[in-house]
Amino acid sequence: MIGNIIKTSVVLVIGTTMINAGSFNTQAEKDRKALVSYFMKKFSNPAKNKTLFPYANSKDFENLMPVKKVEDFRLGSYAYNKEGRSQYDEINEMPPYEDNVDAGEELYNKTKGIKQCFPDPTIAGEYPKFDQKKGKVVTISVAIDNCLKANGQKPWKMTKGKIADLEAYFASKTKEAGKKVHITIPSKEAAEAYERGKKIYYSQRGYLKLSCATCHVQGAGNRVRREVLSPLLGHTTHFPVYRLKWQGLGTLERRIKGCEKNQGENPHKPGSQWMSEMLYFMAYMSNGLPVDGPDIRK
Repeated sequence: MIGNIIKTSVVLVIGTTMINAGSFNTQAEKDRKALVSYFMKKFSNPAKNKTLFPYANSKDFENLMPVKKVEDFRLGSYAYNKEGRSQYDEINEMPPYEDNVDAGEELYNKTKGIKQCFPDPTIAGEYPKFDQKKGKVVTISVAIDNCLKANGQKPWKMTKGKIADLEAYFASKTKEAGKKVHITIPSKEAAEAYERGKKIYYSQRGYLKLSCATCHVQGAGNRVRREVLSPLLGHTTHFPVYRLKWQGLGTLERRIKGCEKNQGENPHKPGSQWMSEMLYFMAYMSNGLPVDGPDIRK
């Protein structure tokens, strides 16, 4: 199966950079709308769009549910994975991450400087953002790290533990407030960072010669081993996640590191320009979708 997916060419064609002084997100909006159109066509009626699932068999199609609303992609593969959705709903009756949200709230109120840096905790849909003064993309994990350092605190690990708990609290408050993903591209430099992130996402890497898009754009909905591949659209909406494989909560950076290992690549460092800019692109693709974290995944 993996070998077949590797040979598949990218279905979604991303346009070349188009940046002008008036609107720095022109090309990004074209990319996002093309992605939404592709996934809605693919999953509105999977059985009638079999050409978009070249390696699926009849059993796979029996498991694929139609997606009626673009907002449903916040659920990842559970938007169309019938078997997975049943298990997901069952586990979410008693979410395993509730204690993490409580721990995050305590950190928010008691950690020196955090409340001052983030007076409004409903910010999960605003990151990553481009910091005009620093001239670079800042993820929410990096923003927390910067705040801790500015207040004389020892930085936290960017993949799990305290930072995941605090991000779970931010995500929970954002979800309660009914806010959506809102990523901006405020300048030419930000648009260039977005383009670099897009290039990373669609570039083949590692000894398996896979790109992120191989699995999560053209491969979305296909089954690899026992798992149904999730879509790029909605990928960043539900983090941090409690992953059953981890038996704990992890940040988006932790998940990306795992994906890189699966690609046969040495993982990039959380907080690096490489990772931050790719996450900037990924988050922009989910603009307008509801923030749905924290959540659970296998």
